[in-house]
Amino acid sequence: MSDTPGLVVGIDIGGTFTDFALLDARTGHLVTGKCLTTPDDPSRGLLHGVDAICRAAGIRLCDLERISHATTLVANAIIERRGATTGLLVTDGFRDVLLMGRESRYDHYDFKFDRPEPLVPRRLIREVDERMAWSGGVLRDLELANARDAIRSLVGQGVRALAVCLLHAYRNPSHERAIRQLVRSEFPQLDIAISSDVAPELREYERTSTTVSSAYVSPIVRAYLVSLDDSLRARGFRRQVQVMLSNGGICSAAVAGAIPIQLVESGPAAGALAASFYARQRGIERALAFDMGGTTAKLCAIEGGKLTQASAFEVARARRFKRGSGLPLLIPVIELMEIGAGGGSIAHVDHLGLLKVGPHSAGANPGPAAYGLGGCLPTVTDADLVLGYIDPARFLGGDMPLDAQAAARAVEEHVATPLRLEVVEAAWGIFSVVNETMVAAARRYTAERAIDTLDATLITFGGAAPIHAWQVARILGIHDILYPFGAGVTSAVGLCIAAPVVNLSRSYVGSLDQLDWPVVAQLYDEMEARAAELLTSAGAAWTEVTLTRSVEMRYQGQGFEVEVVVDDIELRGTAREQVRAAITGRFADAYTRSYGRTLPGGALEALTWRLKAEGRPPQHELALKANISARPDSVIGRRRAYFGPTHGFVDCPLHDRYRLAPGSTGTGPALIQERETTLVLDVGARWQVDEQMNLRVTL
Repeated sequence: MSDTPGLVVGIDIGGTFTDFALLDARTGHLVTGKCLTTPDDPSRGLLHGVDAICRAAGIRLCDLERISHATTLVANAIIERRGATTGLLVTDGFRDVLLMGRESRYDHYDFKFDRPEPLVPRRLIREVDERMAWSGGVLRDLELANARDAIRSLVGQGVRALAVCLLHAYRNPSHERAIRQLVRSEFPQLDIAISSDVAPELREYERTSTTVSSAYVSPIVRAYLVSLDDSLRARGFRRQVQVMLSNGGICSAAVAGAIPIQLVESGPAAGALAASFYARQRGIERALAFDMGGTTAKLCAIEGGKLTQASAFEVARARRFKRGSGLPLLIPVIELMEIGAGGGSIAHVDHLGLLKVGPHSAGANPGPAAYGLGGCLPTVTDADLVLGYIDPARFLGGDMPLDAQAAARAVEEHVATPLRLEVVEAAWGIFSVVNETMVAAARRYTAERAIDTLDATLITFGGAAPIHAWQVARILGIHDILYPFGAGVTSAVGLCIAAPVVNLSRSYVGSLDQLDWPVVAQLYDEMEARAAELLTSAGAAWTEVTLTRSVEMRYQGQGFEVEVVVDDIELRGTAREQVRAAITGRFADAYTRSYGRTLPGGALEALTWRLKAEGRPPQHELALKANISARPDSVIGRRRAYFGPTHGFVDCPLHDRYRLAPGSTGTGPALIQERETTLVLDVGARWQVDEQMNLRVTL
């Protein structure tokens, strides 16, 4: 492979494992790898894994054309409150915007609910003398001397990063930019984030929260990316690392470091992106992407090979999976549901004597009891081992043998004995409870989106999902499951095939009858110029970029919006009535899809104008192929696995995934061993390997 151009490595750092995929973009050949995450220094595990996968492929690091990276660094820094001491400048009179929030409860029936604690305490918030009108006009000029004194006061209290969020700066950013220039000239030691760059949208609390979050993580992200770049260069890599954003696109590390809050969901985005690629490749119209790793499980809907995006997100929830309990972020993200269910999720018996699994996780350190790293509490992985789904001698290709006896002891001591069950019964209980948790979340997720799971395909990946997918699919009534080759590291594969993507937005609020359309056209011109700058820096050819324009609209007086695509509507040189009529018709269609009806005679209001610019994805030029050594007999042994009280332990053939050639078929029960995971196929399931080495299963 060393003589072949187009070698790309994808690296996804998760809470428990770091996944690797090396793809030859010209031939489509794929090499995969996985190692334990090193929480104290994530780059240590990353560098170890990169060296290992290059050795496995017989290449040197300097042969690589691109390294694409997804990380949980940003989310973890906010959740664990490990960011920089941050100060905030606001318009005079708005000091308490973070404390007031939305002034609503996320749980109406809990009078002792926990509020998300702001990243900036009130003592580090300063008001500056200025005022901008909602239209962008200056009502009161910025007093730079006042701003200088406020910044000096914050620096004296140990502030290392500064967020600036002034009223209506999304319409006129001049005051924020003046403060940024002041900081760069007189306080160069400060990292600064201004809202007109980070989130130029209306909604004061959300915009402030996003800007503060970006400033809070900026020093730690910048230091990490610089350190990683230096370490890779010392090993011979001469190009700039690419980083995946939460929207599923990649960009240069320099661009990512400028607005680091965009990295908060980069890992889950990579897996969803890969699942959409497989759906398009196999012509799957409707799919659910099911990603279960060591810490969490994720679900994402795919319609027509496309992912759904959202323009807002929450992080660091006071109640981990309770909507509304976190810090709101105005960033583009791939819309998915996250569940506290992973291989490291800890099982316990609560005070009522009920078996619970998660949301707390053993993580990479100490990990499940079977890892032998000091963990003694039973986890989902320990239960899977007791049930025979995992071969303790072949875990991670034999590089990390598991202690089956330790797993059984943990399950027995903490679950079986308190519940007066046999160890196998307790392990099956853990397996079933975590599956039902994921099923309940999937039902809620699909019901909210009007998705019928009966005609959907479950695209399954992650270290733990291939073990659990057979029961999850059965409960949901899904009959078709697709396991991509390298299912245990599919998120890393997604990084290899990602295209550069930029999402930009500008808020310009007004009644559809009164909007100044040349102003809208000018907003799109500005966004296109910025998108061209960002995408070309990531190596994209602007002539191959696809642009999608949209606007968020609502009936006047409503609190929520629907997104309306305005791609082919000419905003210049067209009669105002024609533009209004075209957008009104599209709004009616979008509103009906969401709510089933429209409101006759309701006045329409536009809020935020959006642009998505996407470079040409490389998957049009490649077909993923596995490095396999097909043999007539792929069975390398047999193992007893438990398939519930009905079947009990069943003697199963153990197949080597790398010996299965395209066209191979069989029936379950069966265990198919990959280096990074095991595919568990239910009794009576029919399976076939397609020409791209995906495993298609029919229940």
